[in-house]
Amino acid sequence: MSTSFGSRRLVVGAHYGLRDWLAQRVTSLLMALFTIALVVQVLVGGPLDYYRWSAIFAPQWMKVLAFVTIVSLLYHVWVGMRDVWMDYVKAVSVRLVLDIATISWLVGCAGWAIQVLWRL
Repeated sequence: MSTSFGSRRLVVGAHYGLRDWLAQRVTSLLMALFTIALVVQVLVGGPLDYYRWSAIFAPQWMKVLAFVTIVSLLYHVWVGMRDVWMDYVKAVSVRLVLDIATISWLVGCAGWAIQVLWRL
């Protein structure tokens, strides 16, 4: 919603637009790069068993790429869910509860994902 006053335009809102749009594209690109790296390693190697899967994630560069991908995924999901809550939940108190629940869920998922990857 915007209000015009003469030649100046007053835009009401959180002003997240371009930053969030760019964040969604950058995190998508990082996740795509990880997916390509993983698919190439799976297709190039031998049979896919626990030892092969462990070997894929053994190099430090793959651990770093996996960590960056997890963080990217979490931020990507956070931006999307926050936008959904802002667009469709009008009650501020309900939106705050949903934001806190979303953040809690994402932090829990991050801890679990990192624990799984580093335990391989």
